[in-house]
Amino acid sequence: MGNDGGSIPTRRELVKEAARALTTSELKETRQEQQEYHWTTDPISTKPLAQPVVSDSSGKLYNKDTVLEYLVEGARKDDAERITGGAIKSLKDVVEVKFEVGSKAGETATGEIWVCPITGDRLGPSSKAVYLVPCGHAFSGTAIKEVSGEKCLTCETAYASNDIIAILPTIDTDIARLSLRVKTLQEKGLSHSLKKASGGNKKRKKKDEVVVVVNDGRKVQQDMQQELVQDKTSTAGNDAPAKDSHKSINNASTASLTAKVLDEQERTKKRKLENQNVRSLFSTRDQAKPSGKSSDFMTRGYSLPVSDKR
Repeated sequence: MGNDGGSIPTRRELVKEAARALTTSELKETRQEQQEYHWTTDPISTKPLAQPVVSDSSGKLYNKDTVLEYLVEGARKDDAERITGGAIKSLKDVVEVKFEVGSKAGETATGEIWVCPITGDRLGPSSKAVYLVPCGHAFSGTAIKEVSGEKCLTCETAYASNDIIAILPTIDTDIARLSLRVKTLQEKGLSHSLKKASGGNKKRKKKDEVVVVVNDGRKVQQDMQQELVQDKTSTAGNDAPAKDSHKSINNASTASLTAKVLDEQERTKKRKLENQNVRSLFSTRDQAKPSGKSSDFMTRGYSLPVSDKR
C-alpha cells in the first residue's frame, strides 16, 4: 500500500491499555495535596480559611461567614449542598472550632499557624487534629489520647468520648465512627452541636394544633388549641353565635383564618337550607302511581270531570 495517503493501523494502536493504578507514593502525594487544600481553603467559597472557622459533623472546615451566607441568603446553594452533602441545614449543624494561634507566622494566606495549646505541635495536614463538642477547642490527637479525663484541657467543659471529632479525617475507622455518631444523634433528636435538631418537636406541635375541615375537602391547621377553647364558666348559658368565637383568639393571623373558615361554613349551611327548601317544592314520588292525597300542592290540582257523551 503506498502513494494513496492511507495507512493500516497496527494492533498496538487499536488496543488501548488499561488505566494504570496509582502507586502508593502517588496516592500519598495526592492525599497530601487534598489535605493541604482543605486545611487552608474554604471548599464552598474557595477563599482562604480565616477565623472564625466552623466544622460540620464530618470534620470539614468552612469559614463561618460562608455558612451564614448560604443559610440566610442562599448563596452558592448548589455548591454548598453538593460539598456538605446536605449535612448543614442550620447553625446547629456546625460547631465553631477554636484554634490556638502560634507565635510565629506560618505560610498560610492569612499569616496564621494553628497549634495545639498543650503540646505546641502544629495542627495541619501532616498531623492528626481533633476538636471537642460542644466547646470547640482544637487539640492534637496525641494530647487528647494521652491526657486522661473527659474535660476540656482549656475550658474544663465536660465532653463524651464520642464527641471527639477528627478534623478532615483520612482513616476509615474515624470516618465510620463520625457517620455512626450522626445516626445516633438523629435518633435522639439532636444536632451535631448537641442542641435539639430543627423540627424535632413536630409531634408535640401536632398535638397543639386544631384541624378544621372545610367543606371542599381542604384542611386548615391552627396553632395553639388553647386559644380556640373558651372558658366554660363564662360561656355557660350563653348562646353566642359561632362566628364570634374568633374574637377571643389573641393571635391575629389565627383569628383571621378562623373567621374565614367559620364564614365559609355559615355560607355552606345557608346553601344547604336553600336547596332543601327548593326540593320541598317538587314531588319525589313515582310518576307512574296516582298522586292521591300524598301529592304536594304543585302536583295536586283540579281534574276536570269526565262527561259521558253518547
